[in-house]
Amino acid sequence: MFCTQCGNQLGEKDRFCSQCARPTGRGNLPEGEHKLLMRDIQNKKIAGVCAGFARYLDVDPVLIRVVWLALAFGAGIGFIGYLIAWIVMPKDPGGILLPAREFARYPG
Repeated sequence: MFCTQCGNQLGEKDRFCSQCARPTGRGNLPEGEHKLLMRDIQNKKIAGVCAGFARYLDVDPVLIRVVWLALAFGAGIGFIGYLIAWIVMPKDPGGILLPAREFARYPG
């Protein structure tokens, strides 16, 4: 498969062209399925807010964290926004849930 804009050869699972960043149309959600904005508990650093936004926007979580830190230290609005998002965004129910007796087996 080739990119229709720049002619770069694409892999089977590529969703974007590595040369021009044009979407390929592959790997998108099937019709009828929608992404929900939820806190990502499995990839969290503090509360999963940035990881949830990254999953929703389909970008790297590090990019969201850097932007959020820039807003926090630059304008100060990042702290307030993070707290509001932490309260408002629901947890992702897809996390691994372990009973208390099995949780005790895993150190750390």
